[in-house]
Amino acid sequence: MARNEPVAVIGLGRFGRALALELARGGTEVLGVDVDPRLVQSLAGQLEQVVVADASDVEALREIGIAGFTRAVVAIGSDMQASIITTSLLSDLEVDDIWAKALSDQQARILRRVGAHHVVLPEHDMGERVAHLVSGRALDYLEVDEDWVLAKTRPPHYLVGVPLGRSGLRAKRRVTVVSVKPAHEQRYRHADTATVLTYGDEILVAGAPADVDRFIDEI
Repeated sequence: MARNEPVAVIGLGRFGRALALELARGGTEVLGVDVDPRLVQSLAGQLEQVVVADASDVEALREIGIAGFTRAVVAIGSDMQASIITTSLLSDLEVDDIWAKALSDQQARILRRVGAHHVVLPEHDMGERVAHLVSGRALDYLEVDEDWVLAKTRPPHYLVGVPLGRSGLRAKRRVTVVSVKPAHEQRYRHADTATVLTYGDEILVAGAPADVDRFIDEI
């Protein structure tokens, strides 16, 4: 699936808002949807599109063109019924990649049964992290603290076949490859100056958020 395909974010509370804004900052076109006009108004001008709609109504979803999206996130808050109905309707409308927010393990199980491909628990998965995963910009993303992150990703073309010590990666891009899982192996190992990467490898990259984001945008 193409990384730059647009994403619909349904539910613009704290989690949905953080997710939508982070996706937009990363260059993804976002359609924001909420039943509350105040939340929609607060994001006007910050997202490509933002609309007032009841996502538990299939006709409302059709009217805003949701069937044209391959990716959607159901970020509806504590209204479990609306969350489940919306997820089910997205599945019926054949949205290819459905992410849904759950507040409990029980809700997560139900959401998977009605069509969610991925379920996140916001107390464990912040909107910024999920944005990187939804957009395809990283295989995983961990905010260690406000100024330092770890990202799991693939090596960009300019790192393949070159010993890391000769790549100039830290000086040029201010990030460090700390671990690598070679394509033919099941476990990560420490990366060092002699490590040579291949296209099938997974790597863990550490650095400041802006530097890591720039690095994974090159992949």
